[in-house]
Amino acid sequence: MGSFTSPVLLVLFVASAAVIWYAGIKLSDTTDVLAERLHMGSALGGLVLLAIATNLPEIAITVSAALAGQLDIAVGNILGGIAIQTVVLAILDAAGVRPRAPLTRLAASLQLVLEGALVVVILAVVVMGTQLSPDLHAARLAPASVAIAVLWVIGLVLLNRAGRGLPWREGGDAPDSQPEPRGHSRGKKEKAATDRGVGSRRAVLVFAAAALATLVAGVVIERSGEQLFARQGLSGVLFGATVLAAATSLPEVSTGLTSTRLGDYQLAVSDIFGGNAFLPVLFLLATLISGKPVLPAAHDTDIYLTALGIILTVIYMTGLVFRPRRQYARMGIDSITAVVVYLVGIAGLATIAT
Repeated sequence: MGSFTSPVLLVLFVASAAVIWYAGIKLSDTTDVLAERLHMGSALGGLVLLAIATNLPEIAITVSAALAGQLDIAVGNILGGIAIQTVVLAILDAAGVRPRAPLTRLAASLQLVLEGALVVVILAVVVMGTQLSPDLHAARLAPASVAIAVLWVIGLVLLNRAGRGLPWREGGDAPDSQPEPRGHSRGKKEKAATDRGVGSRRAVLVFAAAALATLVAGVVIERSGEQLFARQGLSGVLFGATVLAAATSLPEVSTGLTSTRLGDYQLAVSDIFGGNAFLPVLFLLATLISGKPVLPAAHDTDIYLTALGIILTVIYMTGLVFRPRRQYARMGIDSITAVVVYLVGIAGLATIAT
């Protein structure tokens, strides 16, 4: 795409973002319908099927970058994506909560705290993996990427068990939180699809078409955006961690707004944490494709972004425990803190990247 003019690249970038947004809505709806019809638990449905579906742009970019040998774009997009997807919760807090109250007050649940802890543990292993020798690998596998995938699976098993009930009052849900059980929006979507005569076969076809569109748009948005913003003087690290990560987070925004509009606040937070826990699993995919460990080649900026993701996750875990009552600028104090920390963090990233 280097031969395209900047206006053409801008059109491709914006068009790809629009495709990702629209396809993200279709992926969310069909994923919820299929999860209900396949009788998946709320934890498995949210943390596996929807996590993979909403992260298809990141999957496409990771595969494309690994095939091209541009591992810095892949790593920056994965780790930068975690930070900005966590900030998506602030968008949901400001735009999606009805009645007017902080998102973490209505969504408070011990299960969500456990999901946030899984994100923190996986990101800690990411940091550890960056310190290992690049020669420590065999059969196109690296210990850190394998450990991340194993921890993710173990975490899913534990969260699925927690989803069936915790030995705490009200099963781990806080009093005065959302009135309906977590995942009720999926049942409503499935009922609406049934009333419209949407069968499982049609849902699968729509899911496949939306997934394909998202994958193609993910590659186009990465290639066009890299060329366009490089001409504006934006480094590959900053582009991957900010503009590209924001564009590929559009499915999470659309999915989250749909859940909060239906009053399923716990599911909205779970989808963000679930996607963030899944993203580092893509390091295993990148390692298999490139044939060499990805994490030992991480830059200081990548480790910095990992730490930023941990801090932002802990901020919302704290909000789920303390359940703030008051709002400022239509957001809870945890969301305001997360936005400020993210902006300060990106400013710090700019000093490292330059």
